Amino acid sequence: MATPNPLADSYPIPSLAVSKKTFCIAGIITTVYGLEELDTKVQDVACLWLLHPRLQAQECMEPVAASTINAWREGRPKPKNKKALGLICVSFDQRNHGSREVDALSNQAWRSGNKTHAQDMFASYHGTATDTSHLMNYITSYVFPTSEHFIVKHLVLGVNLGGHAGWHCIMHDSRITTAVVIIGCPDYVRLMSDRARLSKLATWTKSNPPGSSFLGSTDFPKGLVEAVEKYDPAGLLLGEVAFRNDDVYDRFPTVLEQKRLLPLMKESLQGKRILNMAGGADKLVPYKCGEPFFRWLKKATASDGWFNKGGLVFEDIVFDGVSHEMSPEMVKEAHRFVMEALEQTATESAGRGSKI
Repeated sequence: MATPNPLADSYPIPSLAVSKKTFCIAGIITTVYGLEELDTKVQDVACLWLLHPRLQAQECMEPVAASTINAWREGRPKPKNKKALGLICVSFDQRNHGSREVDALSNQAWRSGNKTHAQDMFASYHGTATDTSHLMNYITSYVFPTSEHFIVKHLVLGVNLGGHAGWHCIMHDSRITTAVVIIGCPDYVRLMSDRARLSKLATWTKSNPPGSSFLGSTDFPKGLVEAVEKYDPAGLLLGEVAFRNDDVYDRFPTVLEQKRLLPLMKESLQGKRILNMAGGADKLVPYKCGEPFFRWLKKATASDGWFNKGGLVFEDIVFDGVSHEMSPEMVKEAHRFVMEALEQTATESAGRGSKI
C-alpha cells in the first residue's frame, strides 16, 4: 500500500500525545482517543469520527485526534461541573484497508489495472459511512459501560476517501450534525467521468460524443448508477443521472422538483454544519468536479434561496496552490470549525443535558 499520504508532510506532530484504547466492535478494530483525558466531572462527551484516506490505514489519523483533543482541552477552562463537554475521537480501517484488506487490487484505479475501480471505490466509502453509523449504535456500550459519560454529539472529519465518506455520513445519519470534508467530492458521476476521460477508457474515447456511453457501460454499470442515485449527495438531490444536464446545477428548481427536494433536504441537511476544503491544484480529486453541486447548494441555502430556512451552515474553501494534501492552513480551519461546533454543543448541553 505504498501511496502518498495526504496527511504525511502537512499535519503537525502534536506536542502532547493523547491516550488511545482499542476495542473490537462488530468485528471492526476501533481505536478511541482521549478516554483517559476525560475529566470525571464531565458527563457529556462529543465524539469526532476520523475517516482516513484511500490506501492508508486508521493509524494515520492519530495526529488529527491528538491535535484536535489538545486544542479543545487547551481552549476550555478546567471543568467545574458535569455540564462541561469532553471530547473523544474514534478511528477505524475503511473497508478493504489496513486490517480489513482482502484484495489489494480492488483499492487501485483503472490505470493500475483495476477494471472495477468505479464500483469498488463507491462501494468502499459508502460502506465506511454505513460502518460509522453501525459503530455509533454500539460505541457507548463499549467505552462507557457504566454510563459514566454520555455522547451528546457526533461529528465526522474525513480526508480523501474519508472525505467522500464524510459526505455520506452527514447526509444519511441524523445523529451526525457536523462534518469536515477534506479532498472529498459529493458528485461521484462528475468525479469518475473526469477520471475516465483522463484514463482514456475505451468506453469514453470510442463513444460519440466522447463519454456519452460511459454511464451504464462495463466501467460504470447500470447497477452502480442506481446506487449513486440513491446514496451519492448529488445523485440523491439532483435526480436521475440520465436526465441530469448541466443546467440543473444553475436553474431554480420547479415547484414539482421542490416538492420532492424539500423533505430530502430537511431530512439530510437541516440544521447541520459542513466545512468543505479542497486544494486548488489537486488533480486527483479536482475541485471542479464538486463545484457545480456546491454552487447549487449555496444558491438553495442563500438568503433568497428556496431552502433558506433550513439552518444549514455550509463553508466551502479552496486553497490556491495546494495539491492532493491536507495543508497546515486546512488544519487550522478544521480546528476552528470543530471548536465552533463544540462550543455550540457545550452551551446547549449546559442548558439541556440531552443525550444521544
